[in-house]
Amino acid sequence: MPTSTDTAVTALRGAILSRELAPGSAVTEAHVSTTYGVARPTARIAIDRLVADGLLTREPHHAARVRRLDRDDIDDLFVSRAAIEGAAVELLAAASTVPDEADAAHRDLLEVPADGSYAARDLLFHRALVRGTSSTRLPRLHDLLMGEIELGIAQVEAHGLRSATEVAAEHRSILDSIAAGEVETAGRLARAHVLASRDRLIDHYDSTHGR
Repeated sequence: MPTSTDTAVTALRGAILSRELAPGSAVTEAHVSTTYGVARPTARIAIDRLVADGLLTREPHHAARVRRLDRDDIDDLFVSRAAIEGAAVELLAAASTVPDEADAAHRDLLEVPADGSYAARDLLFHRALVRGTSSTRLPRLHDLLMGEIELGIAQVEAHGLRSATEVAAEHRSILDSIAAGEVETAGRLARAHVLASRDRLIDHYDSTHGR
């Protein structure tokens, strides 16, 4: 059974990823308590959890704020993500193993219209690939970045930088390469898939920040 804390975390996470709470917005215990109908101690725990997940940041003696990804953050995040996910896909391809959860997430993504919301299914796909490996450390590294990865994917979707159809087609190519045991190709496709999103998000950042 979900607890009141879990409910508050889920609702607050949704507000951040949907940009109902814009990057840089202050998130106070009072706001969370009032908005989601939970006690102040529960609100504090929810905020702490999302700070730990990387969706919120907090300076000493200041309210938490929705994390704002600047140009360097975007580059570093997606390069790090590409390294982890590329390594995971190569491990899977070496054994020609397609995780059932990744295949299911891909099928779900195919049901999304070209202009529909795909971020949650995209995230499930990538998480399933990393968790489907024999490595115990790659999933832990991936989880450390998960909050920021969610933010990055949500921003790519929110700005209309990639369509569900395009993302699904690239997922299919990655899965086919894994199943065929094409280690080098699978890793290259996985990294290119992640870095294509980085490049478009950086281009968007530059165009909106006068670069």
